[in-house]
Amino acid sequence: MIGTLFNVAMIIGGSILGKFFHNGIKLEYQRILTQGLGLSAMAIGINAVVEYMPKSHYPVLFIVSLSVGGLIGEWINLQKRFDDFVNKFSKSNLAEGLATAILLYCIGSLSILGPIQEALEHDLTFLLTNGILDGITSVVLASTFGIGIAFSAVAVFIWQGSIYGIALLLQNSINNDVITELTIVGGILIIASGIGLLEIKKINVVNLLPSLLVPIVVISVMQLF
Repeated sequence: MIGTLFNVAMIIGGSILGKFFHNGIKLEYQRILTQGLGLSAMAIGINAVVEYMPKSHYPVLFIVSLSVGGLIGEWINLQKRFDDFVNKFSKSNLAEGLATAILLYCIGSLSILGPIQEALEHDLTFLLTNGILDGITSVVLASTFGIGIAFSAVAVFIWQGSIYGIALLLQNSINNDVITELTIVGGILIIASGIGLLEIKKINVVNLLPSLLVPIVVISVMQLF
């Protein structure tokens, strides 16, 4: 878990540093930073989809995942619950920033493969690299949305810690198909966040988060037969 703790520390440290910039940045500069983040999120999301789509053995699973996951999220109304919770602590657009941060930090090959590599091979390379990247990203996010971005570190700890624990339990039986499908669906969600940041269209990304569970369930069930 050393790599995950480093990753978390970098996010918190970057958020604190970004807070100092946030206090002195004019509104127009915050706007251009948000647009830059939107473009960056779209680039990261598109790259994930393009890289992993050819590796998929379940070409329509991402469509099923987004449809089923979206319906579940809408039924539970995750977006409103998330917004209401965040708005208790901040009246700004922190909820949008946090949703983007969590997706950027958690969905990606380094964030998924890093805990697996540490658990099975005691190699911290992926997570140390990911931590540095997340630290830099958190500076930019916190300079735009405020110190509240640091709360995304909790989600990162739970996400990577869970993957680390599962990898220890399953050892060499980790399924590459699950990682591939998770990355494709996650990449699409990151693109959706970018679209929202660019104010092209408001998408309730949080309501789509259950989509990430669908590939895990479907592939696990299919392997039983």
